[in-house]
Amino acid sequence: MKKKTFLLLGAILASGLLIGCSNNANEVMVPIKEENIIEDTQSEPVIDETDEETLPEESTETAEINECPLEDGIYLADFNTDSTMFHVNEMCDGKGELTVKDGKMSIHISLPSKSIVNLYFGVTEDAKKDGAVLLEPTADTIDYDDGTTEEVNGFDVPVPYLDDEYDVALIGKKGVWYDHKVYVTNPVLKSESENTDESSETSETAEVSAIETGDYTIEVKLDGGTGKATITSPCRIISDENGMKVIIEWSSPNYDYMIVHDEKYLPVNTEGNSVFEIPVLTLDTPLEVIADTIAMSKPHEIEYTLIFDTATIKKIE
Repeated sequence: MKKKTFLLLGAILASGLLIGCSNNANEVMVPIKEENIIEDTQSEPVIDETDEETLPEESTETAEINECPLEDGIYLADFNTDSTMFHVNEMCDGKGELTVKDGKMSIHISLPSKSIVNLYFGVTEDAKKDGAVLLEPTADTIDYDDGTTEEVNGFDVPVPYLDDEYDVALIGKKGVWYDHKVYVTNPVLKSESENTDESSETSETAEVSAIETGDYTIEVKLDGGTGKATITSPCRIISDENGMKVIIEWSSPNYDYMIVHDEKYLPVNTEGNSVFEIPVLTLDTPLEVIADTIAMSKPHEIEYTLIFDTATIKKIE
């Protein structure tokens, strides 16, 4: 009898355990709902889609920065540097000739001398590496205001973009490299620049040509030569229906002719210092002349420049 009772109690306990396990299993499965799984799988691609939309925008901006802003052609542009020792020749007014072809830019600059023998588009560290491509100089001829000429080094420098600095290294005759920052600004199509200059010259000439018929005086400066010869200043201007002439008197009687605009003019006097009447188209720009002197062992033609000070014009009453 006792044995049956123990068996019955065992069966009842086993059933309770089974029911308890079944309830625990249901409690574990409750958080893992189908709607929760859907929410998790939807949250991941949202981040991916955002990343995919951002990347193309950055690529587009980069492309716009590198795009050449100028049409193919020849321009005049300012070439700026970070050093007073590295700059374009004084006669170039700080400018170089910018060439744009197939969307690529380079600027030709003429330097003050031949002391810089090579340039490198980049920094010194890379210029010293084997296989580095150095920019070779060109022979540029510069005409100075005093009538002299000089051969200097010029370079064609790549221009990756405008209005922002980039690296250019240089090496001189002593073999030492230097790093510099340069930048190119204010490009103006060369044909437009030349037209502007011509218009300006025409306007200035018209002003001077408007001088009434009569006699005037004007201060004049002589440049060129050895500096030993001088001319009388102020000099005399004669204005009539045929144009203007200036009377130039030298400090020596040894000048036997002058050449102006490829025409030869002889002295108008036979005694004393040499005096010439020469034509002048405009008083606003320097007048280049040649004067031949017989003071040396043989005649010499010397180039001079006459510079008139228009602010000093006075009419002789």
